[in-house]
Amino acid sequence: MSNTSTLKLRVNDFISDSIVDGFGLRFVVFTQGCNLRCPGCHNPSTHALDEGKLIELTEIRKKWKRNPLLHGITISGGEPFLQPEPVLELIKMAHEDGLDVNIYSGNTYETLKKKDCPFIHEILKEADILIDGPFIQQLKNLNLLWRGSSNQRIIDLKKTNLTQELVIIPDS
Repeated sequence: MSNTSTLKLRVNDFISDSIVDGFGLRFVVFTQGCNLRCPGCHNPSTHALDEGKLIELTEIRKKWKRNPLLHGITISGGEPFLQPEPVLELIKMAHEDGLDVNIYSGNTYETLKKKDCPFIHEILKEADILIDGPFIQQLKNLNLLWRGSSNQRIIDLKKTNLTQELVIIPDS
């Protein structure tokens, strides 16, 4: 494993205080790079793999530590699972700071579980909530909790790992 003090994440942007990306007040990290290219994506500026800024994880941590009212962080994209090692370390840092972690993926939970990458498997054990699945324009629904289309799921990873059965968080 790399030294977390020098590990970097390719980032598109941050939101310092979101109330729409998970429970409570959240710090949101938009990772740079996505190879899914979902038609109608609300964040196409995150697609290019070589754009954005490489930022040391300790610098990202300093940004969220400025706000003592945060409940958690949300890692969005782009596709965060394209940078699994720094994302895993960022999740661990957030937990060390007493914050919960939501993470988005355009891939399904089942697809991520099949990937041959120990960092991805650890992310699925370490993060608290996964919002999974590609955005599908025909299933767009602005009334859904934390997601844009009805095929996407909010998965309680802690309960899923405990019970070994997929635990979906309902909208109500």
